[in-house]
Amino acid sequence: MSSLSEDSKGNMSSAINKALSSIPVKVVNTGAKPSNFKLKRRTVQIAILILLVIIPVSGLFRIDPENGALVVLGWQIWFADFFLISGLWIMIASALVALYSLAGTVVCGWACPQNTLAEWANHMTHKLLGKRAEVSLNGEAPKVAAAKNTVLNWSLLGLSFAGASMFFALLPLLYFYPPDVVWSFIIFRPDTRLAGSLYWIYFVWVLMILLDISVLRHFWCRFACVYKVWQHSFKTKETLHVLYDASRSDECAKCNYCVTTCFIDLDPRKTQIYDSCINCGDCIDACNTLQSKKGKAGLLRFEFGQRAQTRAKTFRDNSILLLSRMRWTAPIALLGIVMFSWGVWSYQPYHLSVGYLKTAHNQSARDYRIEVSNKRYRPAQLSVSVEGLPQDGYTLNSSRVNLASVGRSSVFLTVSQKLQHGIHPFVVVVRSNDGWIGRFNLQHFVE
Repeated sequence: MSSLSEDSKGNMSSAINKALSSIPVKVVNTGAKPSNFKLKRRTVQIAILILLVIIPVSGLFRIDPENGALVVLGWQIWFADFFLISGLWIMIASALVALYSLAGTVVCGWACPQNTLAEWANHMTHKLLGKRAEVSLNGEAPKVAAAKNTVLNWSLLGLSFAGASMFFALLPLLYFYPPDVVWSFIIFRPDTRLAGSLYWIYFVWVLMILLDISVLRHFWCRFACVYKVWQHSFKTKETLHVLYDASRSDECAKCNYCVTTCFIDLDPRKTQIYDSCINCGDCIDACNTLQSKKGKAGLLRFEFGQRAQTRAKTFRDNSILLLSRMRWTAPIALLGIVMFSWGVWSYQPYHLSVGYLKTAHNQSARDYRIEVSNKRYRPAQLSVSVEGLPQDGYTLNSSRVNLASVGRSSVFLTVSQKLQHGIHPFVVVVRSNDGWIGRFNLQHFVE
């Protein structure tokens, strides 16, 4: 029984081992999956374009040329609101300095609408005319693929460029006119709020965008963009950049895939502080794609810190880098926050002004114009009164002001000739139905 038991165990063990050996085994690379910067960048670019439309349409921000004011959340911000406007711009400038110091020209590669349109134009050109149909300003004609060199493909490319130019030329209009006015412009509906020369202005915008996506494209980024000069002013050796692993240079001796991928025409292996790199990450994706087939990581990566090509990597805390640059911007940013906060706190939804009204038939210096302005895009009812003068000492042509929306209205005040000689101080008081009170002090002199 003992021997049978041992034989049974041996047979069972052999059967189990045979069954296990028949199971297919697949080796999986457990290393970290390389980032797909292109997909992330496309998401950000599309989100930025949508946001540029939502901002004016929702009323978050717009410019009102008719009243000469900025519009934020349906409220007019006049240039007289000094603390509000100045504080906002100081905060924005300080935040941009911090961004440029830390991330360099990442705004160009991930958020710039001009770059987004240029990349889309490249994509359409390659799709309809071939991969070698590159637009160049050095005098070389695009190398159109023979199979795609047809009238239909050229026509589709031209129509797509023209359509994109006409669509994006509407975007600036949304920042100067309400959506209903822009719609009137699109369907040629008469509207008194539209400027007579607006169609000519729109035509110029269409031509500019069409020229940009048809001919200029990324040449603007490389040679003509003034905004990039501003960003370069804050770049250092530690700013975000593409780092090349020179210790593995033998692995890419006969490969220039990253170079052909770069639409700025750079060699990502030789990036400098002041170059045209926009930190898009396309070269990193290209290198990762090739090296992943060998089960290895790419030779390019985004890096903060010194650009020295050494085997020993020195850990650098990026927060310290940012704080070191913010030593002089932090006080300015704090000033901006204080000014902006005070501007919001002291913001006046209405504006009151009083001035002497002198006309050809009035030389008695006793008539005044009381002008009341509404700075919000909603109806307002206000009452006007005078304090400091006797009831029979003045006359108002109206004690009520009704404004349907933003705008201004005038009330005329006439001081009686029966007042005694001397100086008569008085106050013009305006009260709104939502609790606002405005006061304007004057002194009336009677000879």
